[in-house]
Amino acid sequence: MKLLVGLGNPGGQYEGNRHNIGFMAVDAIARANGISGWKSKNSGLIAEGSIGPERVLLLKPQTFMNKSGDSVQKVASFYKITPADIIVFYDELDLAPGKVRVKVGGGNGGHNGLRSIDPQIGLDYKRVRLGIGHPGKEFVTHHVLGDFAKADKTWLDPLLDDIGRHAGMLLAGDDAGFMNKLALSAKGGEGGGGGPQSSPAPKAQSHIRQARESKPQVDVPKSGPMADMLNKLFGKGE
Repeated sequence: MKLLVGLGNPGGQYEGNRHNIGFMAVDAIARANGISGWKSKNSGLIAEGSIGPERVLLLKPQTFMNKSGDSVQKVASFYKITPADIIVFYDELDLAPGKVRVKVGGGNGGHNGLRSIDPQIGLDYKRVRLGIGHPGKEFVTHHVLGDFAKADKTWLDPLLDDIGRHAGMLLAGDDAGFMNKLALSAKGGEGGGGGPQSSPAPKAQSHIRQARESKPQVDVPKSGPMADMLNKLFGKGE
């Protein structure tokens, strides 16, 4: 059995955030493969089903991003799933919007979800990095905790559809093939839903302009789990 984990923050106010693209990816996999019946268990939402011949568990931790490892460890331990059979989907600032990279092991890149997971299950799990672009250091908070813009839908929706459609390749260990399918889709190839070929994916700099021209999309909390996460992300109070 494989465990597919999407990282994000629970609650309707965060549902459309860039930081929640991991949740979105797992939801897309569920839709594409007829997996339903989400249940609250082990500090997360879990659904069980099949992708091709492989039995899978889908997990969306409900612990807030900086404690994602609590839920992942509980589920992995309960179902006796090894790190080699765990795949984690999460947002990546250092990749352009719509870009996807897959790797096993490595560092956390400053991502609080991975910082929480690594000490609890080790490093030898598969990471699917989903690019959201970097807006510049001073805009990171409102970027990751802001909703995707309407213009982002031209690449985001096809990307999510293709992640769901080709998830079986990840399960089979064909990481390069999975990335190629998504890259072809982004260029309008045979890999999937067409991607942003008719409306190019915005570069990270476009989010800088967006942040300068409009008010922040969210109020940054001063206390509680989200405040703790942001303090860790920017090194405050350390």
